[in-house]
Amino acid sequence: MNGHLRTRVVDRGGAPSLVAVLCHGFGAPGDDLVPVADELFDLRPELAGKVRFVFPEAPLSMADLGLGPGRAWWMLAPEHLAAIQAQDVPAMLKMRHETPEGLTRARRLLMALVAELTRETGLPYGRLVLGGFSQGAMLATDVALRLEEPPAALAVFSGTLVNEAEWAERAPRRKGLRVLQSHGRADPLLPFANAEALRDLFTGAGLAVDFRPFDGGHGLSPGALEGLGQLLADFLDIPRQPR
Repeated sequence: MNGHLRTRVVDRGGAPSLVAVLCHGFGAPGDDLVPVADELFDLRPELAGKVRFVFPEAPLSMADLGLGPGRAWWMLAPEHLAAIQAQDVPAMLKMRHETPEGLTRARRLLMALVAELTRETGLPYGRLVLGGFSQGAMLATDVALRLEEPPAALAVFSGTLVNEAEWAERAPRRKGLRVLQSHGRADPLLPFANAEALRDLFTGAGLAVDFRPFDGGHGLSPGALEGLGQLLADFLDIPRQPR
């Protein structure tokens, strides 16, 4: 347990000079994103011994819903589930204006984990990359906008815009923050239009957004992994690879 959240940690030895915290999505098991670490180490061997990956497990079990080892950062409201199941795009687009019930608790847990990681490693928030997939990306975004100091960067994979009024108020305080954002144009769960709205909120507030759309659904694209590998390498002053 770490910060009251169970975590999986992957590194290749050595004292890290950068920590990447990646939060899984709704309904996924706690170890869902763990393979990403080895994929990135294979993609960018220069990261070995310098980057520590931390994968927190969401606090809520979904076993009672018949989803086996699935976890959730917060449960979806029945009307949200109904909108997704019915592919009611207008209703899904309205979710950007709402603050999910349970976000506050999840935020508190992730912020405690981040604080504990900085104490354990001796690294400041500015050497911490926050990110996640889907619901985990929403949580990472919310925390990145609330920390007492800005993180190194934010990675938003198939996330979406929620809590819009508060995020819009807080985002200008993160002017210059690097954001890697990836989203499928055919995402049936979190509409692409809301991803574009999140991108526009970021760029309008002065954040430095690398937006990587892809022709696909709700997933993690190869371009997103390449972008994350490059983002981490940039903070370690590793020369850029030719595209």
